[in-house]
Amino acid sequence: MDGILNINKPQGETSFSIVAKVKRLIGERRVGHAGTLDPMATGVLPVCLGQGTRVVEFLADANKSYRAQIELGVTTDTYDATGRITAKKDSSGISQRQFETALNSFRGAIQQTPPMYSAIKYHGKPLYHLARAGLRVELQSRLIQVYRLELLDWRPPLASIEIECGKGTYVRSLAHDLGLTLGCGANLISLIRLRCGQFDIKDSITMSQLEGEFRHGYWHRFVYPIDIVLSHWMAVVVNDDTAMAIRNGRPVHLDNDTLPSSKARCRVYASDGRFLGIVQFNSEKGHWQPTKVLMKSV
Repeated sequence: MDGILNINKPQGETSFSIVAKVKRLIGERRVGHAGTLDPMATGVLPVCLGQGTRVVEFLADANKSYRAQIELGVTTDTYDATGRITAKKDSSGISQRQFETALNSFRGAIQQTPPMYSAIKYHGKPLYHLARAGLRVELQSRLIQVYRLELLDWRPPLASIEIECGKGTYVRSLAHDLGLTLGCGANLISLIRLRCGQFDIKDSITMSQLEGEFRHGYWHRFVYPIDIVLSHWMAVVVNDDTAMAIRNGRPVHLDNDTLPSSKARCRVYASDGRFLGIVQFNSEKGHWQPTKVLMKSV
């Protein structure tokens, strides 16, 4: 089975444990997730099956939306409620207006430093391994994009926000940095991923639902086609000869009204509608080079 499941990850489970459960359930060796969720987080976790694992990178690059609850006045080493409390301050003087004004600093293109307790690799080791060993490293900030950031509910010391952001954004870091800006400290106490690319929580399925559908033999209806991840790209249908060339990894010429950029990519379909794969334009040679072929020659 090739495709993608839109799993609603429960609290307390790791993203890896969800992948392991799906592997055991459906008997597919190639299973991977797109966009790690912390164990305390819930919500949309796309799980790719079979050749669906080959589009994980595009899902990881997709914009994501979250609903988060932040606690003011408490700082932790993990930046969330699972960590050790490192500081407590009185936050009763923080008003809703002050909070909303502080949010302005976190919209648009901003620099963000990832938390030490994260899966980011440092000399080949995840940072959280170093953090648990009591080791600290100086982390470099990186540019992230926050497209939308809204206050949903104000019940001090708790505040609920909704955020739409780009790749590499840590909502835990945003909560921590917000606390620094306000001068009282803060940590993330709950997080729900509402959307990852084209996958929305309204259309997600729980693991218990998936297990039930598997017992009755209907689980396949929850598998999305691989190309849904690329639905915002240009699509081209090619004849049988061109399809054969793409299947064999050979460059091809496609009809274009305008000359695409050197980084242009498009999804390609065979004449019978089957998804062939992804091609990228080579501006120097003027042809399209297959970069991912999902429908091989028989």
